[in-house]
Amino acid sequence: MKRLLIVVLIISVTAGAFAQFEIGAVSPERIGVDSAQQYLKEISVDRFERDAFWSASMSSDNGYAVSRLFLGSPLGKQPIPDEEGMFIQDTHVLGTRVDFLRRGHSSVLITPVRPIHIEGITKTVSVWAVGRNYNHSLILLVEDFFGRVFELNMGTLNFQGWKQLTVAIPPQPEFGINGIVQRNYNYNNDMGIRIRGFRVEFDPWQAYGSYYLYLDDLRAVTDLFAESNRDPDDMMDGW
Repeated sequence: MKRLLIVVLIISVTAGAFAQFEIGAVSPERIGVDSAQQYLKEISVDRFERDAFWSASMSSDNGYAVSRLFLGSPLGKQPIPDEEGMFIQDTHVLGTRVDFLRRGHSSVLITPVRPIHIEGITKTVSVWAVGRNYNHSLILLVEDFFGRVFELNMGTLNFQGWKQLTVAIPPQPEFGINGIVQRNYNYNNDMGIRIRGFRVEFDPWQAYGSYYLYLDDLRAVTDLFAESNRDPDDMMDGW
């Protein structure tokens, strides 16, 4: 009986050690491309400091919209580590005012003068917002490698004060054709996406009177592995 018990214990310990090795062990052959070939970095996309760079528009049947800069900044936001001590201007926020003519389903577009390109492969995009506790939704508009525009819901604006809203960019399929494509090796164009602006979808029950929205500090977390590991002696194909 004792011998049988010892044999069972030895088998159990051996199996447990083998299972632990299989789960926890990491070999070069098992490291995926996504984990081994990434250089993630948070970068600033726009701080809303340029006059007349952003504008607001909506259907004249539903109301009027205007955007302008105001002095202010969220108190809770943390500076990007690589930009500390660089004394970059960050004193303004973008304000948008909407005056409704009638209640119903409507939206407002907040767009830059030109699309803003994000270097590398973008993983997430974030922006600080003052939503004034309304059930309106903030939609991010992005343009992919092929110029197609996609809409990503950043969340509902039903909160008081400043809040950072973040949305993840869905990874592109393996063959890089459908979905939000950020890279295609058959073309020599720059990789990445472009920010086309924002759209606020209004809750029809709260779409009357005046509405105020404030945005600041548009950022992205992007993978700069290809840019940081480019061979300086390599040939450039953009001719």
